[in-house]
Amino acid sequence: MLAHLGIDDTDSPRGGCTTYVAAVLVEELHELGARFVDYPNLVRLNPNAPWKTRGNGAICLRFELEADLLDEAFSRALEAVKALSDLGDENTHPGLVMLEGPVPLALKLFAKKAIRGLAGLDEALKLCARYGLRTYGFKSGRGIIGALAAVGETLAGDHTYELLAYRTPENRGRPRRVDPGSVVKMDEATRPFTFNNYDPETGRILITPRGPDPVLLGIRGEGPDVVLRAFRMLAIGEPVERWAIFRTNQGTDAHLVRRLVRELRPHLPAVLRGRVASQPKVIPGGHVVFALSDGSGTVDCAVYEPSGRLRQVAKALWPGDLIEVAGGVREGPGGRLTLNVEKLVVIELAEKLLPENPRCPRCGKRMKSMGAGKGFRCPRCGHRDPKARKVLVKAPREVRPGLYLPPPRSQRHLTKPPRRYGLEKYGQPGPPKGEWFGLGLPSRGSEVDGNAGPR
Repeated sequence: MLAHLGIDDTDSPRGGCTTYVAAVLVEELHELGARFVDYPNLVRLNPNAPWKTRGNGAICLRFELEADLLDEAFSRALEAVKALSDLGDENTHPGLVMLEGPVPLALKLFAKKAIRGLAGLDEALKLCARYGLRTYGFKSGRGIIGALAAVGETLAGDHTYELLAYRTPENRGRPRRVDPGSVVKMDEATRPFTFNNYDPETGRILITPRGPDPVLLGIRGEGPDVVLRAFRMLAIGEPVERWAIFRTNQGTDAHLVRRLVRELRPHLPAVLRGRVASQPKVIPGGHVVFALSDGSGTVDCAVYEPSGRLRQVAKALWPGDLIEVAGGVREGPGGRLTLNVEKLVVIELAEKLLPENPRCPRCGKRMKSMGAGKGFRCPRCGHRDPKARKVLVKAPREVRPGLYLPPPRSQRHLTKPPRRYGLEKYGQPGPPKGEWFGLGLPSRGSEVDGNAGPR
């Protein structure tokens, strides 16, 4: 029997990780006799959801198993979630669902809603009941939303892969010991087929998180082979408890959908196309704000200080420029909406005309004002013209048409990095091939059966 097991909302700021629960369950299900039909799916949901934790990722394991063992599989998943979730945190509400058979269209549409907007628990529970999914929710059961969305998102569109390695319990909470130089060398050897390994502006290593969760590192790339090869290149100074390769929607812009300004609502991701409607201004904190109008309305767009070069590009915009901006909608005081910009495309530049003092018709020297409404005089030859007024002069532009993103350190999980453009892929790869999960470090280059267990 084909089964899809979805899990979400097991972690908290104090620790835990839903992908770790999945990695443990992969081993348990393998021991039970499951044959995996896909890599574990790591599905990032709407990054603007008000209840999200960290990367807002949910998991789905897709496998074939004898029908009389499905109860045992769900029971093991339930015990794993119970044991590995931070149930003491007030914002952690794990959920599990299991679907048997093919994924219905209604669940696929629900997944798109959870990635590009907001989906509710009542809707999720009704769908679970309609299609006969096994369902269990801890506490409020809010994690059922993400778990169902992970089942519904089959990643038939553009997708990437991530190899996640996990720490032994005694090392969790301590600084991660991965040699930075080996990360840089790995990036050079695997580009463009891995991405966001480190930030070139600051040298900060990005494959190692900084929280107390069990993740040691995560390598993102275009295929399972390249992320495994990259993992073998690293110099790691601590034991690896286990690792697994996930297929995911990270780095695909899966959350972004074109909208009009009049359609914006709080917490929605959006892509807007329009013209700059106000001169950008820098507000306290170094953030840049400008207005954008698309004919249906006008909205403020904010580019935050950590956005690096993107902030400088935003400062150089001018009223009339035709641009596209992508990001999430935030509601401010009085219900005023702002788009927090995570990507900007300059399509067409307007003329930038600035007022300047006129030149002297006699000697060509720039004239000086004689006072408001009194005209201008030349400081060199003394020529006076009481009727002269400032003139508009075309100024050079400091920005060019093109795509602009924040540096890798400030990019969201779902944001497509420049390195990925032209490498998009579609369709489902089928059962995992080669070595894709295990305990300790992977073997050095040997190939094993796609559903082989830990070494």
